Amino acid sequence: MIKLIKMTAIFILSALAIIAVGTYLFMSFHPVFGGKPSKTEKDLYATSANYKDGIFVNSIETNMTMSFKEGIKLLPEYFGKHPGREPQESLPLINLDSTSIQNSLLQKNTLTWFGHSAFLMTLDGKKVLIDPMFGETPSPVSFLGSKRYSSRLPLEIEKLPTIDLVLFSHDHYDHLDYHTILKIKDKVSMFYVPLGLGAHLKKWGVEESKIKEFDWWQEDTYMDIQLACTPARHFSGRGFSDRFSTLWASWVIKTDSTSIYFSGDSGYGPHFKSIGEKYGPFDITMMECGQYNERWDNIHMMPEETIQAGIDVKANTLMPIHWGAFTLALHPWQEPVQRALAEAKKKNVQTIVPQIGESFEISAPTSSSPEWWKPIK
Repeated sequence: MIKLIKMTAIFILSALAIIAVGTYLFMSFHPVFGGKPSKTEKDLYATSANYKDGIFVNSIETNMTMSFKEGIKLLPEYFGKHPGREPQESLPLINLDSTSIQNSLLQKNTLTWFGHSAFLMTLDGKKVLIDPMFGETPSPVSFLGSKRYSSRLPLEIEKLPTIDLVLFSHDHYDHLDYHTILKIKDKVSMFYVPLGLGAHLKKWGVEESKIKEFDWWQEDTYMDIQLACTPARHFSGRGFSDRFSTLWASWVIKTDSTSIYFSGDSGYGPHFKSIGEKYGPFDITMMECGQYNERWDNIHMMPEETIQAGIDVKANTLMPIHWGAFTLALHPWQEPVQRALAEAKKKNVQTIVPQIGESFEISAPTSSSPEWWKPIK
């Protein structure tokens, strides 16, 4: 009997060791986790006011700690069954036609939502992608994590037209997707990213000449599009040991006729008012709203804060984003938009909630599918 117990213990320990070694090797060598900045690049980051002691930092204190006790209490909530956390049926969407994008939509300044925080934008004939996460699961492996609510995309990646510019806000899996980059990199002219994120793109085969990295408050003009990389209150990282290794950001996008703000992921903070004072008002503001919890409210806004942030940046019209695609928090999937719209009504903030795949004019944002999410359970 003792011999059997010993053999069983050896077998279990050996299995655990194999799993641990396999996990280490996978995370060390699989390209999905991205690249690491060179020493020269780190020396450049050290000149940034947002880089201290070898990591990027927020401009105000941002508490991300959770006690062991809180973590244990959270496990049953995450893995238990909670009706309403995700829709019971595939979300409806509007099919996009690649020919219409290439031709008729180029005559207008338009915005098209792909769910979560992914957008296709046409600006004076140029085509811009924002946080194009087109994968099925926001995870390094397809069998872990929440599946996309819609069974397909409004337009398959292979049918996307040539893209002039891609903007990324940060390197989390629900915003920066390895497999998406592999499919779009050869049809993209330029990538604009926060400091450090370029290492991931280079690891995945994007030419260095097509990548430009930005610190907060840095500005540039590309193909007559005026851009500013602006602050956010969040964090970064794709593995166990690279947290805060790349910068996170929001973006200001302007042309002679259009002004746009994209929040990326962010907790509420004074940076919104600073952005509004420097660059506002904005015709349309895409503002994070979803995947929140009181335990991590420093890095994700509650819906009511989303509306206040829209007021701070001087949004003419606010679009709640970061919802409608994946379950990354404990709240019901429809709750973000419901709470945001209720608060917007109280504070007289104009909003738009287009259906996934719906295109609308930035200068006169209207949706043909009002409250499209309400009939879905």
